[in-house]
Amino acid sequence: MKTWQKYAAEFFGTLFVVGIGTGTLIALGAHNLSADITTVALAFGFAWIMALYTFGRVSGGHFNPALSLAMFLDRRLSAADLIGYWIAQIAGAFGASLIFAWVLDRVSVGISYTYIAEPTVGGFSGFLAEAIFTMILATAFLVLSKSQAHTKYIGMGFSLSAIMFLGLRFTGGSMNPARSLAPAIVGSSYPDPSAFPFSVTNGLWLFIVGPLVGAILGWVLYKFVVVGDTDLMDDMAEIKDAVA
Repeated sequence: MKTWQKYAAEFFGTLFVVGIGTGTLIALGAHNLSADITTVALAFGFAWIMALYTFGRVSGGHFNPALSLAMFLDRRLSAADLIGYWIAQIAGAFGASLIFAWVLDRVSVGISYTYIAEPTVGGFSGFLAEAIFTMILATAFLVLSKSQAHTKYIGMGFSLSAIMFLGLRFTGGSMNPARSLAPAIVGSSYPDPSAFPFSVTNGLWLFIVGPLVGAILGWVLYKFVVVGDTDLMDDMAEIKDAVA
């Protein structure tokens, strides 16, 4: 598979996932907190399944910088491809948000930045929640991506939906830096920043740092429990050599 094909697959796959997921929030009127948890969680999960079946065989179907980081740590993605995937994923997410901004307006994009059914956490607690949610997702992804069965894509999508059923009640269940970054920046003209449980100025960091930390934790959990590798020093040496 050519390199540009992999990056193109990550771009369009992320555009599909972020577009359908955040588009569902916009369609349901997230600004009134009236979006249905089941609908939103399934929209993101089904969107990922669709993107996986469309582009998964080309790039691996990450569509999420955190999952790409987990694959890099597991030596299934090179350092160069990690950067390439990140650029493609962020570009795809921005593409989706810009389309909504063009078709609708930036206010609509802004209200899709995050949806929380019952906001109960913030700050460091929100960071921990995003890290834990992403840890679970990354572990499942690392396991399922090893499978040769095409049904693995269904398992990945349902894994995302399952975690979002819980995550939507705490942080919005982003687990994807690109998914949060794009609508936060494109929709930054939202007229009432105080309406955000996590504002762009003081809360965006947890949707970026939390998932990346969660990806690292998910890889460690995968190595310890699934692979049975309790000595990660050799892995750390390989990672160091890869980025050197």
